[in-house]
Amino acid sequence: MSVLQKTGSEQAIELEDKYGAHNYHPLPVVLSRGEGVYVWDVEGKKYYDFLSAYSAVNQGHCHPKIIAAMVNQAQTLTLTSRAFYNDQLGKYEEFVTKYFGFDKVLPMNTGAEAVETAIKLCRKWAYERKGIAEQEAKIIVCENNFHGRTTTIISFSNDENARKNFGPYTAGFIKIAYDDLDALEQVLATETNIAGFLVEPIQGEAGVYVPQEGYLAKAKALCEKHNVLFIADEVQTGIARTGKLLAVHHENVQPDILILGKALSGGVYPVSAVLANDSIMGVIKPGQHGSTFGGNPVAAAVAVAALNVVEDENLAANAENLGNLFREKMNAYIAGSKIVSAVRGKGLLNAIVINDTEDSSTAWDVCVALKDNGLLAKPTHGNIIRFAPPLVMNEEQLNECVAIITTTLQAFEQ
Repeated sequence: MSVLQKTGSEQAIELEDKYGAHNYHPLPVVLSRGEGVYVWDVEGKKYYDFLSAYSAVNQGHCHPKIIAAMVNQAQTLTLTSRAFYNDQLGKYEEFVTKYFGFDKVLPMNTGAEAVETAIKLCRKWAYERKGIAEQEAKIIVCENNFHGRTTTIISFSNDENARKNFGPYTAGFIKIAYDDLDALEQVLATETNIAGFLVEPIQGEAGVYVPQEGYLAKAKALCEKHNVLFIADEVQTGIARTGKLLAVHHENVQPDILILGKALSGGVYPVSAVLANDSIMGVIKPGQHGSTFGGNPVAAAVAVAALNVVEDENLAANAENLGNLFREKMNAYIAGSKIVSAVRGKGLLNAIVINDTEDSSTAWDVCVALKDNGLLAKPTHGNIIRFAPPLVMNEEQLNECVAIITTTLQAFEQ
């Protein structure tokens, strides 16, 4: 019997505090089971999950088709490394490239690994296809971005908590304001050696900032004009979360490089991917990039099952419909609220802005109260609360969750 089966929430939290690195600040709830839109703590209390493991569990917790694919493959063959072929990877690669409309995929495990892969791919393309002098390539990124926390990625982050005392930082990045086409055009017109533009279609960690309509399509056109790769980080926004299969599809944009992770496996296994066409992916040769676990048989089987669920259950359409309903109901509440100033988002990726300073504890206190009332969410950037439930949620459940949220907020109104 495991330690968690022998102890309650307080003891479980104490164990993590004593033996684990203190690199997270979780809500004080210890989860032991999940199914669909629900999770249960070790004492048996039931909650709505309104975070979905940062959009990894789009298909709901422990989806039976995804779990069955994982178990079946795990009982057959788990890992070969890429020293040999396996009988699942090629089938997955054909499936995922056709699913998203690209020639090639480079499989990895985590979102941050996929971002690092895209950066390497973009730079190599710049040197070997665009003709930029080696070591001179630059990639444009956006302020307040979140692409992970590796050494390279934090080099172009604005989050000082993630950056401080982790230098020296990696060069080769130019930061511009998000949702600012003039800033992008100016850099493209005046800077030399630009290889790519790396952007989140919606900035999730920054507080679910949705750019102005047309931003992505016009940014892609500017990149095409200047022979610069448009790189879309859809680790959080992809796989039906925003009401389309990809968030860039709201503006009919096809990225030059697409970065996926999280819900690519339905949250049951680490799976990420970088997709591009032959003219870009062809610069990668044997020995130049890889991962022991990347493209393993379990990951391949799980990702195919997870993507099938998205299509079979019409999760993008469901996210679109329920997202519109959620924002409509929240706006009706906000019209008479003093504690909430705005709701924003697309599909079922949304956030509310708490009417308080970023350094206040109000958003955290609201999330603790939501937990007590049976709904789990988490603040981001101080005074913003992100809401991202599994996409398998139905309208009745959404209405119940809105009632929990508004009832909780009413206790904070002054």
